[in-house]
Amino acid sequence: MAATAKEDLYKILGVKRGASKDEIRRQYKRLARKYHPDLNPGDKASEERFKQVQQAYDILSDPKKRQMYDQVGFYSEAGFPPGEGPGAGGPQAGGFGFSGFDFSDLFGFGPEAARTGRRPSDFGNVSDIFSNLFRRGGQQTAAQPGSDLEYNVQIGFWEAIHGTQARVNITRYDVCTACGGSGAGTGAQTVCPECQGSGQVHQMAGAMRFQLTCPRCQGRGRLQNVCSSCHGEGRISHADAVEVRIPPGAETGSRLRVAGKGNAGTGGAPPGDLYITTRVEEHPFFKRVGNDIHITVPITVSEAALGAKVEVPTIDGRALLKIPPGVDSGKTLRLREKGVLNRRTNVRGDQFVQVRIVCPKAQDERSREILRELARLEPEDPRAGLFER
Repeated sequence: MAATAKEDLYKILGVKRGASKDEIRRQYKRLARKYHPDLNPGDKASEERFKQVQQAYDILSDPKKRQMYDQVGFYSEAGFPPGEGPGAGGPQAGGFGFSGFDFSDLFGFGPEAARTGRRPSDFGNVSDIFSNLFRRGGQQTAAQPGSDLEYNVQIGFWEAIHGTQARVNITRYDVCTACGGSGAGTGAQTVCPECQGSGQVHQMAGAMRFQLTCPRCQGRGRLQNVCSSCHGEGRISHADAVEVRIPPGAETGSRLRVAGKGNAGTGGAPPGDLYITTRVEEHPFFKRVGNDIHITVPITVSEAALGAKVEVPTIDGRALLKIPPGVDSGKTLRLREKGVLNRRTNVRGDQFVQVRIVCPKAQDERSREILRELARLEPEDPRAGLFER
């Protein structure tokens, strides 16, 4: 797998160069779902885009591959820009221009090897040499912004309607108080034994000699004792309790942002944010749909036949609902502006009331006689229309 210098892998994923692993992973998941071939059957453009996203993630999610890509503008397991190196047809713009150079003698594959008796294994694998060369050369960025955190909180129906104060227990990385986030411990610095204080090391690849940034001290030339509390990380994981104000009208899936309550950054970089997603418990008889409230209310046969004004519950208390004469069971009536207030639009939803006629119970002979008399007064068969063709 190789990424050319012309391809900006960060642009393919839609992230900044200093993006954290979590940011890269979240963006990859979003794009992978969007362009996955199973979700876009027959769409060649989406399939090609999915491959690009997959390749970009494979490189940027691997610290060593990403280090090489950030340093030289490409990643290749062979250590050469695509289209260059041994066997390539010609130099590529933006690459190293190794084409036309005979690496066979340099690494013991050609006439020189036959004359001296040296084997390719005496020099090591060409790919390994260049791969290690570039993987060791990059200097990691000390400052990394903190990643965001996401937590769910469950609240009651009435808490969602009227708003509430929720206490959320989270686990987050905070700046180490022992070292102030530097990751350095107490004591004097020592000279880096790998570069002898120069900050640079030399790497041999056959007859070629490269000068690279020292991977151990990152070019500083000196080593600092690491903090015993955070072990050089500059951050410590700890439990935290965050008070979150949930505004009135919240519903399942509502997302709140608490700035600066995510993981702490490193090297003085700002912390991430905390995102709270609400899950609202169901109510025994109120059902919320958007900003509207739905409820089923039982009525008597006489109320349905003659019409009436009945009290029904709302989220504000009791309200009178007018039942028109002759209403059928299952009919839905509306109470305007008795739903949930939308804080963004300042408009309230409605309450929809579905009536359900309750059949009377004939508990004595007098009740049964009244019902028989009613049947004689209303001889019409309500099922007659079911048998018409």
